[in-house]
Amino acid sequence: MKIKIKDTVVNYIQYGKDSGKDIILLPGWKQNIEMMDPIGQKLKKDFKITILDFPGFGESDEPSYSWGVEDYFDFFDEFLNELKIKKPILIGHSFGGRIAIIYAAKKAVTKLILIASPFRRTNKKANIKIKILKFLKKVPILNKLENYMKKRIGSRDYKSATPRMREILVKVINNNLINYLSKIKCSTLLIWGTNDLEVPLKEAQYIESVIRDCGLVIYEGGSHYAYLERIDQTGRVLNEFLKNDKE
Repeated sequence: MKIKIKDTVVNYIQYGKDSGKDIILLPGWKQNIEMMDPIGQKLKKDFKITILDFPGFGESDEPSYSWGVEDYFDFFDEFLNELKIKKPILIGHSFGGRIAIIYAAKKAVTKLILIASPFRRTNKKANIKIKILKFLKKVPILNKLENYMKKRIGSRDYKSATPRMREILVKVINNNLINYLSKIKCSTLLIWGTNDLEVPLKEAQYIESVIRDCGLVIYEGGSHYAYLERIDQTGRVLNEFLKNDKE
């Protein structure tokens, strides 16, 4: 299905129990509906499932300008309003978790599940790269190499992105969401792998210490995609966490 939000055509799907509570699945950066569908399949018997391709990914259009995280929140808020969804259960992986954090801090949410979701910059190597690029900007002659160096030392996500999505990625990863975490009042579940190289386990432990009603499920040996690596276990964990929300 397609819908136009903020001058952007967005792709999404819905399935499951029509009378069930709404679960919204939010994919990570460069991911799409397909990456979150395995979770939806585990929950569709008791819930109404909605999964979207964020603008810039999957079958959705790129934003018409370089959005930041707050712009994605505004988009998501309008998306839910258009679908007449209130007090959803949010399940966000990685980048999708960023949007879920802001939404849960600002809006009414039944429950929140964050899977390997970053909320601040943690990559020290990336910080060094930024310092190098800032230095290049200031030095005559060398500043002409800035774009070349961005392509050489940028992350895989940065290298493979379009110019606009590169600008968006920079805005996203530099946005610190710590202040939003303490404003989340809904019951929250965290799912993390011990071998997550993108968002270290210590970040999950910090989130758990800040959100009042929060629990952490750890997958030993799991990567950034631990939820898929152990999808059956993920299904059991989620069904247990959401058992009182079934209708």
